[in-house]
Amino acid sequence: MLLRHTPTAVAERKSVTINPAKTCQPVGAMYAALGIHGCLPHSHGSQGCCAYHRSVLTRHYKEPISAATSSFTEGASVFGGQANLVQAFNNIFSVYDPEVVAVHTTCLSETIGDDLPQIRKKAFEEGKIPEGKYVICASTPSYVGSHVTGFSNMVKAMVEFSESTGKKNGKVNIIPGWVEPCDMEEIKRITSLLGLSCIVFPDTSGVLNAPLTGEYKMFPDGGTTMEELKATGDAVGTLALGEWCSGDAARRLDKEHKVPCTVLDMPFGLQATDRFVDALRKIGGVHVPEELVVERGQLVDLISDMHQYFYGKKIALAGDPDQVIAMTEFLVSIDMKPVHIVTGTPGKKFEKRIREITADMDCEVNVRAKGDLFLLHQWIKNEPVDLLICNTYGKYIARDEDIPLVRWGFPILDRQGHQYFSTIGYRGGLRLLEKMLNALLDRKDRDDPETKFELVL
Repeated sequence: MLLRHTPTAVAERKSVTINPAKTCQPVGAMYAALGIHGCLPHSHGSQGCCAYHRSVLTRHYKEPISAATSSFTEGASVFGGQANLVQAFNNIFSVYDPEVVAVHTTCLSETIGDDLPQIRKKAFEEGKIPEGKYVICASTPSYVGSHVTGFSNMVKAMVEFSESTGKKNGKVNIIPGWVEPCDMEEIKRITSLLGLSCIVFPDTSGVLNAPLTGEYKMFPDGGTTMEELKATGDAVGTLALGEWCSGDAARRLDKEHKVPCTVLDMPFGLQATDRFVDALRKIGGVHVPEELVVERGQLVDLISDMHQYFYGKKIALAGDPDQVIAMTEFLVSIDMKPVHIVTGTPGKKFEKRIREITADMDCEVNVRAKGDLFLLHQWIKNEPVDLLICNTYGKYIARDEDIPLVRWGFPILDRQGHQYFSTIGYRGGLRLLEKMLNALLDRKDRDDPETKFELVL
């Protein structure tokens, strides 16, 4: 209906993207910045750019997103935005008094070549940035990479404030990647069950899933504090969850402060969660508690009980690379067949990794990095699937092709709850299975003739 004119013939496209499976770097940088306590993100560009970045985050998280902008006009676009940014620092700290301002660039400021560290230094020298306040600077040109790249660049910039005293503090750094606030809470819960003390950065829990108390706060109570960020340089190790979102920051910590790092897949599903828990166990020299063993057993039990409904089902999957890699492994492990896989973020390593995960499947797999939803739709037209796992933009394909849809990833604009119900870890695996199973069984109930319409499935 909406996309029914999408042709089945797949043509190689190098100069045009149709219905991209991504958005731009500053969106990711802004989300990462919100994970620092008392931080006001700042978009160094035009008001229109900042308005878009705020609106897409607001629509996904159903929370008002605060951010400032340098408000470029024609003059700043030609001669540079230094004066705008210096004045912005003065206004921000005078009016809103944040502890931290996290500045990210946009197309305009990157094209003109603004040097953020130099402008920050000038603002400090002129007293526009008060003593005891912090400014994080990240280069995030919108015409390179994706929102995942922007998230990574902002998190890597945060490592600048890490300090090393030469004495280890016994804590474990966890860089969670772009996951929901509830997922970050789940990561901290798993770590605490193992008896370990961790520093999660960035941490949007308590910021973008904060309770409604009737009391206004400019800056919510959640987020990684600057004291915690500084202490990351004395940690015993760093676990980076996801190569694309977290790997660069972890390696910078290792290089600058000799904090050994391990890059893991995001803990979606059974095997990836096993590796995460095992890595924590080794770093802390602890035993896995019975509570986690029980949770794992429950996930295995549900997989066993419902395997007949998952077996052999063909899946189309679109999302961010770190999330899609872990999800693909989970689907393959329960004998589903992810046959069409797209991410909008560039990187041939993604395609290689997916090929490795799906190598033993008895069917052809289409995979594309820097792909788009138009291509995914064409693949589905040529080889139909039983289930589509995608963000809200997948609903158009699902409606046109009459496919069950599980909303997952970023952004989800037409449903609620994703910021409160985790899909990370063993408990999150149960949630993912429930969502997939319900979608498949709802479709079975809808399509079954009366002779096969059963009360008990």
